[in-house]
Amino acid sequence: MRCLLVLLATALFAEDRNKAEDWPAHASLTKAAIGAEYMVRSVMHPDGNVVVRDYLMVEVALYPHAREEFVVSHQHFTLRINGKKAAIFPQTPGMVAASLKYDDWEMRPHVIAGGGSGNTGVVLGRPQQSERFPGDPAGRNRLPKPPTAPAPEDRSGLEKDKAPKAKPDEIVVSAALVEGPISKPRRGYLYYAQKGKGESFKKVELVYSGPAGEAVISLK
Repeated sequence: MRCLLVLLATALFAEDRNKAEDWPAHASLTKAAIGAEYMVRSVMHPDGNVVVRDYLMVEVALYPHAREEFVVSHQHFTLRINGKKAAIFPQTPGMVAASLKYDDWEMRPHVIAGGGSGNTGVVLGRPQQSERFPGDPAGRNRLPKPPTAPAPEDRSGLEKDKAPKAKPDEIVVSAALVEGPISKPRRGYLYYAQKGKGESFKKVELVYSGPAGEAVISLK
C-alpha cells in the first residue's frame, strides 16, 4: 500500500511544476526547496475533485537539493491563520476520509424536533448513522435507504472493462503527502481542521520546521 501511494504521489506531478518556483508560493530551505498552493477546501485529483467542509487544504511539493535526503512528516507543516501565533497541525488523511465516509463521525449542527407526552415522543431530524463495519451496533437503527430505480442492463460488456472511479474518501487518502524518507521530489496534500467561511481567512501562512530547514510561506 505504501509503495502504491509513493507511486501515485510521483505520478501526480504536473510537467509544468518541476521546480518550487512553478508554484504560487515557494521558499528555499537548507536541504530542499518547497512549493505550495492554498486550495481552500478542495482536493484536485485525476479521479475527480473533492470538497471537504471544515478542513483547509494545502498542496505542497518538496524538491530535495542534489545528494540530500531527509524524512518528511505532516507534523513538520503547521498553518497560521490571520496572523495568530497558535499553530494548527494537520490531521491524518484517515481522519479526513472518515469525515466523508461516515455521517456520524462528527456531530454537526442539526435540527431535532421532539413531541409527545409522558415517556413517549417523536424525534425528527436526527442524523442517520452508518454501519462502519459488519455488526457495528451504531448502525443497526439506521433508516432504510430510499428506493432507487434499477440500473439499466448492460448489454455491451464495455462497462466491465472500465475501472471504477475512486470514492471521495479514497481520493483524500491517495492525494495526501506521503510521509517517510525522500531524496527525490514529492508532492501531496495536507489537511487542516478549521471551520468558518473561506473569506474570513484573510491571511494564511504555511510554516515548515523540520530536517530540511525552516521557512514561513505566505499562501494568502
